[in-house]
Amino acid sequence: MSPEVAICIVTYNSAADLPDCCAAIAAQDYRPLEVVIVDCASSDMSVDVARRVEMPGIGHRLIALAENRGFTGGMNEAFRHTAAPYLLTLNADVRPQPSYVRCLLERFRHSPEMRIAAVTGRLVRPLEGGERRLDACGMVLTRTWRHLDRGSGELDRGQWGEPQRVFGATGAATLFSREALADVAVDGEIFDPAFHSFREDAELCFRLRERGWEVIYEPRAGAEHRRRVLPERRRALPAAINYHSLKNRYLLRAYHQTPGNFVRTLVPALGRDLAAFAYVLLTERSSLAAYGWLWRHRREVLARRRRIQARRTVAPAAIDRWFSQRAPELVPSVPAAPGR
Repeated sequence: MSPEVAICIVTYNSAADLPDCCAAIAAQDYRPLEVVIVDCASSDMSVDVARRVEMPGIGHRLIALAENRGFTGGMNEAFRHTAAPYLLTLNADVRPQPSYVRCLLERFRHSPEMRIAAVTGRLVRPLEGGERRLDACGMVLTRTWRHLDRGSGELDRGQWGEPQRVFGATGAATLFSREALADVAVDGEIFDPAFHSFREDAELCFRLRERGWEVIYEPRAGAEHRRRVLPERRRALPAAINYHSLKNRYLLRAYHQTPGNFVRTLVPALGRDLAAFAYVLLTERSSLAAYGWLWRHRREVLARRRRIQARRTVAPAAIDRWFSQRAPELVPSVPAAPGR
């Protein structure tokens, strides 16, 4: 029986994380599964660890790239090596609970009336000082054009306990429909290679939303995420991470901001842009190259924008509503299966 779900993992110096991640995959209560690991020219033992991991009953393959293509290039490569109709993007630092895959897939099957592209779960961070904090409960947008993981950093008190429609989902642990991904692909690529790393999941979710696809948050699916890249840790992050993060925040808007949205978000977005430029100029000069990249590639960026916008089927107003604070829209819960 061909696997219905493929778990796709991109590694870069992830040797310390891979064993626990693969052990969590092996403990999944859903079968059949397959795993595709793409290594982006790691300098540690990631490739050796990936070759040695054991996941009984689960076929897995390793693709070792000669260069670091980032999360986007690695994930696109992983997608090409599987024909599964559902694709779980999984970071090596995520530990999904045994029911994670099953709960996400049940949401797809339980809501056939919805045009679901992706389902994401309730991600928490490892215990720290006896306290558990949330990591991501779906993605939300702000009027400053920030895309935030809902609940990020909050003490876990059981909030966000109902399934809901959300704008988007983190690429760290989300189950995607191949049909939806194929519908929004550009030049056969799912994630935009220009992003390399960071914010690529938000950009993909914009394309999905603009084509009328839904993203659902399913809290029954739980996972632990050892997130290391956080805004409050920016000063301690490698320069390359901050460079891509800055570059990609403008790429995202270049592809998807409409004239009406530009007017509605001008004041808050401009304030954040000026603050970001001042910060980079005074504190993080290594990221100034991001502005140069955007200028040099402006023609390619605008050409891609025209292609994306020409295929949209949803009115801009339907996307704009996600920028406003509003009551979460609940979706029916999936009934518990007998014996569970």
